[in-house]
Amino acid sequence: MTPLNSTETRLDATSVNCDGADIDSLLAREWLISNSLGAFASGTAAGCNTRRYHGLLIAAANPPVGRMMMLSTVMEHVEIDGETYELATNEFDGVFSPRGVALLEKCVCQAAVTFTYRLGGATLVKDILLAESANAVTLRYTLHGWDGAMILSPFAAIRDFHQLRHAEPENRLAFTITDSGTIIQDEANPTHTLHLVGHGGQFQPAPEWWYNCFYRNEAIRRQDANEDIYRPGTFNYKLSDGQSCYFTASLNEPVNFDFDSTLRRKTEFREELTASLGPNAEDTDALLAIGSDAFIVQRSFPNSASSTSILAGFHWFADWGRDAFIALPGLLLTTGQFARARKVFNTFARHLSADGMIPNCFDDYGASPHYNSIDASLWFIIAAERYVQASGDTVFWKDTLLAVCDTILRSYREGTSFDIHADADGLLTGGSDKTQLTWMDAALGEETVTPRYGKAVEINALWCSAHRIMADRCRGSDRELGEHYANLADTMTPAFERLFWNDDSQCLYDCINDEIIDASIRPNQIFAVSLPYSPLSPYQQRAIVDVVKHHLLTPRGLRTLTPEDPNYKGLYEGSPASRDKAYHQGTVWAWLIGPFIEAYLKTHTGEPGAVAQAERWLAGFDEHLAEAGMGHVSEIFDGDPPHRPRGCIAQAWSTAELLRARALVRAGKEATQR
Repeated sequence: MTPLNSTETRLDATSVNCDGADIDSLLAREWLISNSLGAFASGTAAGCNTRRYHGLLIAAANPPVGRMMMLSTVMEHVEIDGETYELATNEFDGVFSPRGVALLEKCVCQAAVTFTYRLGGATLVKDILLAESANAVTLRYTLHGWDGAMILSPFAAIRDFHQLRHAEPENRLAFTITDSGTIIQDEANPTHTLHLVGHGGQFQPAPEWWYNCFYRNEAIRRQDANEDIYRPGTFNYKLSDGQSCYFTASLNEPVNFDFDSTLRRKTEFREELTASLGPNAEDTDALLAIGSDAFIVQRSFPNSASSTSILAGFHWFADWGRDAFIALPGLLLTTGQFARARKVFNTFARHLSADGMIPNCFDDYGASPHYNSIDASLWFIIAAERYVQASGDTVFWKDTLLAVCDTILRSYREGTSFDIHADADGLLTGGSDKTQLTWMDAALGEETVTPRYGKAVEINALWCSAHRIMADRCRGSDRELGEHYANLADTMTPAFERLFWNDDSQCLYDCINDEIIDASIRPNQIFAVSLPYSPLSPYQQRAIVDVVKHHLLTPRGLRTLTPEDPNYKGLYEGSPASRDKAYHQGTVWAWLIGPFIEAYLKTHTGEPGAVAQAERWLAGFDEHLAEAGMGHVSEIFDGDPPHRPRGCIAQAWSTAELLRARALVRAGKEATQR
């Protein structure tokens, strides 16, 4: 892959030249900024909201969840020398009004989001910045080349971010004037208030509803796509050439933060993240590292200090245990953030259940964890091993991680929730036809789309690897415990090969229970090669990589099912039910590129051209960083070409595994050059 020019590539991924661009292309590019609470702001390069999740302040009332759409948008018009310019763009079922996108020259998403408008002979620059640790956003407007007047019309929703607001009597919004602006609340549900501060702008009451704002991405997903939003009035400013004005919105209380110092700190931290990758990192690595910070958040628990967690994705996912520990090595270890990694381990370790399970997720509306995953606990152990390898921190292993890992494996072996237990052959089994415990967990009511109960291949690859990890890590400190785990690993390793090896297909069965032997060609088998310890021979490992490469590899990750299977779904589209049926039946998942690249490099060590080939495969993501979420990696893609991005525009494990895979390639290149 040709080295990327840092300035040019970063501009392509995080900047859109809007002048003369087709509006549909601008609506397809989405920007996102977030803060340590899990609050965020997001929209499109056109300045028009296309999702229920687009807005200028989506606050985290119970960090990092309890998220509320507080401020949907601010519509602006500027008066210069007798001319009036409308900057906002809104869609109403195919009709855009106003159409400020016609004035838009550029949209740039970095530490702040910046829109540049050409207003005749003048230029107006609009910057959007979130506070670092508060549910607050500030908009800064700077006029260049002329004097003028600006009128801001803030529109509120004040709703759960999953819902939409409609202007019915029981959902009335009302405002109260303050010395600095106004406060808006829902009279039917006054739990949260939106504070608007004009910072010198004069507030003029002019309450008004705008009806049936159309969100085209919701319509594409066959969901309610119309919303009513509320304006309490306007904020009026006078601007001289070169002068800036500010407008702040915040949750439940007025929040003032210094715009320039906040922007400087955010920018400096982004520079630290890129520097952490080392001198041989390319611009794509820097973009991924910068994007990785969006997912690292504070988590609040009642009567305890806040801790650190990892959000699974934007716009709608919270923190999930499986996602967190798959993502942790890429997000935090490749960037050398070992202290934050320890805090994430501690967050989940403190909530280890009595029967040895790491939370699958925390509740969106409370602190109670849910324990309905067979693999989150096993991924904790893999992440723990990768943490020690990266940091050399054996103290944290001995003081914290060892006991948690031992409890997990002992509890699983003896039997825990969902009938998870070690079978007579030492392998792990669990679940039933009514449960979805693996990462392929789509369900339609009580119907499981991909039933994978019993002995799933990646679960047992994790199980075998976890025992080898414990055997090796314990030998130096607890010889007896180390030998115990080594003996267990010696028993299950040949059992894994006997049970899962499919000699006819030269790969692994996907799942086996009393009713079926599932020979579907899926990506789950790649973990039997990529994880720190493999239970297979070198020949078998290489054969698996070849099968996965032939059937599942795409420029955006691995398909979840071979196109040759009659159950394959090549497009992730349509109704929620249609999408769920395709979610793990052919849809491409970006995060799977990490284990594939790792497995490929393991099985082709020392071969000429292997590292270069891996690098070429990863290059398929370079253009994607400028395709959907600006500078971010999407959750999923269609199985069929051209592999359109779908799902979340920014997914933690997608970013993380691409970062980790690129680090493996860099290490391989450096090794060949020595």
